[in-house]
Amino acid sequence: MTEDTCSLCDLPTPDPPVTAEGVPGSFCCRGCAEVARTLGDVERDPSDLDTGPEADDVEGETAFLAVDGMHCATCEAFVESRAAGHGGVRAAEASYATGMVRLVYDEDTRSAEDLPDVLSGTGYRARAVTDEADAEESTGRLLVGGFFGMMTMLWYVLFLYPAYVGFEELLLFDVHGSAGRYLLGNVWLFATVVLGYTGYPILRGAYVSLRAGRPNMDLLVALAAVTAYVYSTGVLLTGGIEVYYDVSVVIVVVVTVGTHYEERVRERAAGHLTELTEERVDEARRRRDGRTETVSLDDLESGDELVIRAGERVPIDGEVVEGTGAVDESLVTGESLPVRKGPGDEVVGGAMLVDGGLVVGVGEDAASTADRLVATLWSVQSSRPGAQRLADRLAAVFVPLVLLIALAALGYALLRGATPSGAFLTALAVLVVSCPCALGLATPLAVAAGVREALARGIVVTSGEVFERAVETDTVVLDKTGTLTTGAMAVSAVHTGGTEGTSEREVLSRAAAVEAFAEHPVGRAIVDRAPPTDTTVEGFTTHPGRGVSANVDGERVLVGRPELLAAEGWVIPDVLADRAERATGSGRVPALVGWGGRARGLVIAGDRPREGWESAVADLASGSRRVVVLTGDEEAAARPFRESPHVDEVFAGVPPEGKAAVVERLRGEGTVAMVGDGSNDAPALAAADLGIALESGTRLAADAADVVVTTGDLATVPSAFELTRTARRRVRTNLAWAFCYNAVAVPLAALGLINPLFAAVAMAASSLLVVANSARPMRVDDDPTPASRPGSTPPAHEVTEA
Repeated sequence: MTEDTCSLCDLPTPDPPVTAEGVPGSFCCRGCAEVARTLGDVERDPSDLDTGPEADDVEGETAFLAVDGMHCATCEAFVESRAAGHGGVRAAEASYATGMVRLVYDEDTRSAEDLPDVLSGTGYRARAVTDEADAEESTGRLLVGGFFGMMTMLWYVLFLYPAYVGFEELLLFDVHGSAGRYLLGNVWLFATVVLGYTGYPILRGAYVSLRAGRPNMDLLVALAAVTAYVYSTGVLLTGGIEVYYDVSVVIVVVVTVGTHYEERVRERAAGHLTELTEERVDEARRRRDGRTETVSLDDLESGDELVIRAGERVPIDGEVVEGTGAVDESLVTGESLPVRKGPGDEVVGGAMLVDGGLVVGVGEDAASTADRLVATLWSVQSSRPGAQRLADRLAAVFVPLVLLIALAALGYALLRGATPSGAFLTALAVLVVSCPCALGLATPLAVAAGVREALARGIVVTSGEVFERAVETDTVVLDKTGTLTTGAMAVSAVHTGGTEGTSEREVLSRAAAVEAFAEHPVGRAIVDRAPPTDTTVEGFTTHPGRGVSANVDGERVLVGRPELLAAEGWVIPDVLADRAERATGSGRVPALVGWGGRARGLVIAGDRPREGWESAVADLASGSRRVVVLTGDEEAAARPFRESPHVDEVFAGVPPEGKAAVVERLRGEGTVAMVGDGSNDAPALAAADLGIALESGTRLAADAADVVVTTGDLATVPSAFELTRTARRRVRTNLAWAFCYNAVAVPLAALGLINPLFAAVAMAASSLLVVANSARPMRVDDDPTPASRPGSTPPAHEVTEA
């Protein structure tokens, strides 16, 4: 980070930079400085830091790829090591949770088009993030495995199992004869398809774990399935009939079902970034020597002048050199109100010019805030998550321990005088009975029940890790615009100032008649609020930066700022002037309405708080959670939320990159959940341990979130936390059963008291118990949550109209 970038969010700082007394560093805005003052420079525990290459510390071009096939932390290490082994790739950071990899490479020695080939292979397929994932292959493997597995078990149930228990006389043919050899040949063929095709990802995962030196559950599953298959093939070639292909088939199919579900849960739109990417501008209209020409953004240089018309997006960051206009920066900054811009004002790339016309001088770095926002989101989503699956964390101990027990059981059986075949079956029984099918299903099936219940409540869960992280949340960060507020301009009050003979209805009707021809959001709010009227409007005129005017039924009407009426020499009553000033101070937009040479009324518009926001915040603050409000708006707009007894901190005027930095600093103090709805919230949603988006917001926010509330109701968010707590308890119950089963079954198998067939049955039974427990209805009411903090009282604020 250089001296000319913000100490919080790395954005360029103005000259001179923003500083604050007692706060080290320089900042791009007052909002970032206040965040640094409050949170300080929090160091995170080294054990929580990501391992592997530090892509941020390596210089070079950055590329983001989606990689199909990653499903554990071992895959991350293997993919990263594979990338590091190729010339021109300087660093790689993989995330199996999102299926993305961030690469830093030397563009002089390797092109971007070659990068997918660097990572593809050994069952992994790298692709551009805009390409669709190959979901058909995973589904196809499961369908093939289910079909051939069913055929295998059919032969076992009809012929082999009866022969094994002494009912050969009831069979239609002698399983020891040629017909039996034909049947066993079919069983071998079916089992080979299941193990080789359906079980390929498991075998690949085992191979990867060996190459990476990190044993995982795939290794244990593969050992049990392959050992049963190899032993059975040996028996088949030597003329025996007691084969354990059923063990191999059951193991592969059960584990594949659990993995398939997990992949479907994880298939969220992490790489699509649809909305903001679509809104990015590729070309600009440049003015040079009195003429305008359309050029690519890559051809722009510092000092170039760009012509922006109403309804167009600002292509790049810069400074207004000519013209005035209202600029909607909500897509980029989250500010709810359009900002009036004139000569000397800064504008950000990605903002929309609502009305007027601007000539913008390109800034020094010729960059777009919208482009930086996209890059920030890519970087956050491709980074490695701090948590791994519980099964993977235990694998480093569990897998070697089971292998040692199997080898010890083999040696002990031989010492007791057992035949090599019998001793081998004892070791195989240990591997089979310890095969983590129940352990593998414990989490995804309980998560499935939670997802189902969440859907019924209007909550879409896009990541299974939500059910662990939500319960551990220490801080809930709430975006203001569109989350605590409606995010849309609406008329909140109409005043006449006591003008005799003038009604609020007349003020609103006349204002709407004029604003019907305007494109400003406040004008649209006035038109939406006004009753239908039959008026004649002529001579509509826009007064840039001040308002609009027109002749309504032959009488001139002005609607806008006090400066507009003052310039015409019209009288503005003190009561209306005072109300307009108070409205501006509270973060709302006042519009004076006048005719006949004086202001007759005042219409106030603004972004209203959502109904029930206070009770929702009180629920979120339960259980000693810290509640923080974060907004790109200025302090006046955030004041009502600062006064809430359930809000611990309010950060106003924070830019999008600053929001992600705030979340990162808060994560240094504990687990953080971020609730937002706008495109500018996407980096913060992705940076948080848990991102919750309201569907009433943008698609980009939903893509970056772990949870999407489809009802658009803030009151649904607290129920998401209650639901996840209940679901996690279900997960832990399943895990407890799975471990208890292994604690009892493994010693019995090691002592030779369980054969491989019984071990397979026991394994399947334990899995069925996990399934049954997960299928039970999930009742959130069984785990009540206090509505507010101990000793607190429900808030009772009223919205004060100016």
